[in-house]
Amino acid sequence: MHSTIGIDIAAPPALVFGLARDPERWARLLPHYARSRAVGARRTDGSLVVDFVARRTLVGVLGLALPVTWRARTWAEPGTLRLRFVHVAGATKGMDVTWRIDAASGGARVVIDHDFRPTVPLFAVVVDRFFTRPIASRTLATFRDLAEALASVPRDDCEESEPPAKTNPPT
Repeated sequence: MHSTIGIDIAAPPALVFGLARDPERWARLLPHYARSRAVGARRTDGSLVVDFVARRTLVGVLGLALPVTWRARTWAEPGTLRLRFVHVAGATKGMDVTWRIDAASGGARVVIDHDFRPTVPLFAVVVDRFFTRPIASRTLATFRDLAEALASVPRDDCEESEPPAKTNPPT
C-alpha cells in the first residue's frame, strides 16, 4: 500500500529540513512523541537506528492516547532535502518512508510517502487509517507551527548583537 500526506508551510524549505532532520530531537520538539532515542552508534553510511514511541490520541478531551512504537533506520539527504526511514522492527517492519521537502509558493511543501506491503494487505489499510495518517498529520502540523514561528521572527532578533568594544582602562 502506498499513501501520501502533505502540508504547506510558510517557511523556507531549509528551515523545515533543519528542524526535522534529526529524529533524536523529535521527542523534545513534538508533544505527541514520548521517545525518539538512538539504538547504538551512527553507522558508517550515516544512518542511525532510532526507537520511536508516539501517542495516538483516542479521546483528546480526556487525554487518552495509545502508545505506538516502532524502530527505524533513519538518514537525512541534505542535497535533496529528503528524510528517509525504513522500519526495521515492530508491526510496521518493512515500511519505507520518504519525506520530501520542496520549495513552494510562499515557502515549502512537505510530503510524506509511506510504502507498506505486509503479508496481510488489509493490515496496511488499518495501519494507515488509524495510526500512520493521524500521527504523521500531527507531526507535520507541529513542524509547520514551529517553522512558521521561527520564520516570522525578524532576523535581527535571532542574531546576537555585537559585543561591546573593549576599552582600555584609564591610566
